[in-house]
Amino acid sequence: MKALLLSAALSLAASASFAEQAQEIDWTDLEGPTSSFENPFEDLTDLQMQTLARILRLDYLSETEADANAKGDAASLRVELANEGIDADFLLEERLRIMTKLEAESQAPNTKLVGQTIRMPGYLLPLEMDGNLAVEFLLVPTVGACIHTPPPPANQIVHVRYPAGYPTDSLYTPVWISGELRSEFDSHSLYMVDGETDVDVTYTMDANSVVAYGS
Repeated sequence: MKALLLSAALSLAASASFAEQAQEIDWTDLEGPTSSFENPFEDLTDLQMQTLARILRLDYLSETEADANAKGDAASLRVELANEGIDADFLLEERLRIMTKLEAESQAPNTKLVGQTIRMPGYLLPLEMDGNLAVEFLLVPTVGACIHTPPPPANQIVHVRYPAGYPTDSLYTPVWISGELRSEFDSHSLYMVDGETDVDVTYTMDANSVVAYGS
């Protein structure tokens, strides 16, 4: 019994020492580099934006041959915008360019934190269970993320392995995780009550400690 108590005491002391050495960070610290860009849609009216959206939809219908009149209707709307000095095709190309840029930035890691021992808070979403213990999970910044709302950006999610397991009595209770942060972009399947969804993740960690937020 004395040996067990001593082992538990040493384990707690090691955990406390580790937490003291870890760099405490917040979710904003995980964001990668971003760059500014000119917004080509800034001066458009609401009606012009709606017209662009209609053109985009009609182009899709035309390509899928779901609407025989779609190509002609889209061409007419392009002429309307051209008469107002607006190049619809240019703006639609800019839309794709900006979307690609924003997606890349949402996946980019903060290289200054990669390889560092960190401690951060969040909410867990189980991926693998051992009984009632989560031994693998996604850590997300807000309660209900991916379940009740769209997934956060990839660099705002951490894939965590924790063989010791953490009880999942309540998924609405925040936790602290500690460990070495690594960057390994991947996609993970998350099972929910209404089906399965794939979630892109930038970071991963083999956690040394997972404790309740108030600890």
